[in-house]
Amino acid sequence: MTAVALRLPRTRTLSPRVEVVLLRVAAGVVLLGLWEGLVTWLSPYYVTRPSGVAKVFWEVVSNRPTPLTQLSGSFWFDVQTTIVAVFEGLAIGVVAGVIVGLAMGRLRDVEWAFKYYIGALFAMPTIAILPLMTLWFGYTNTARLWIIILGAFLPVALNVYDGVRKLPVTYLEVARTYHARWWNVWFGIALPASLPYLLAGLRLAAGRALVAAVVAEYLLAIKGLGFFIRSDTQSLHENQAMVAVVMLALIGVAINASIDLATKRFLPWYRREGR
Repeated sequence: MTAVALRLPRTRTLSPRVEVVLLRVAAGVVLLGLWEGLVTWLSPYYVTRPSGVAKVFWEVVSNRPTPLTQLSGSFWFDVQTTIVAVFEGLAIGVVAGVIVGLAMGRLRDVEWAFKYYIGALFAMPTIAILPLMTLWFGYTNTARLWIIILGAFLPVALNVYDGVRKLPVTYLEVARTYHARWWNVWFGIALPASLPYLLAGLRLAAGRALVAAVVAEYLLAIKGLGFFIRSDTQSLHENQAMVAVVMLALIGVAINASIDLATKRFLPWYRREGR
């Protein structure tokens, strides 16, 4: 007798990437469903719900004239204003944070002088410093820029400092052997060795800069997404305000995605632990 092999139909399996995407989509649908159901059941009619946001989404993003146009202004102009302010403050804050972090990590006197003050400011809520900024710069875009710079500067400075302090002693011994100049040690050895810490600080800086911009616009009543949200919520147009909140979330995701792409492109050797 000869054994007859039965050929079973192949079962199609999804790739891990597709499974992750489907899982994320399913989780989002469940959360939106819970949001819609609970608000419909427990809250007044004017409270934001996904169906209401979907109804006004195109009206907001297409800049159609509404009764609030004179107050809150053009949606995309506010988006542009906030993004430009965030990137300006982020660029200045990151550069200053890298320099101060390197100085604290390499110079003991600078560490003793500034470490605890920077740590105290990092732990302080941004909103607590905003009144001081208004006293110095008034209710202007300059006050918003400085609060963004401060929000971006602090996490970068502290993370770069931690990275430099954990620099392997072997690297420094080799630098001394070859009589390397201080700038070669700082920018050729210490800074590249602390890049993982810098990337972590950059992610924190981006989030804090975005929060600082919105808080400043909200409280100072200057153009931007923060003021757009404020004006719409005060007139009970919460669905329109939620569109701006969604845009802020998309901006944050886009910044993090850009950091990931830049890391893969320019730092192919860098991998997160466990990946």
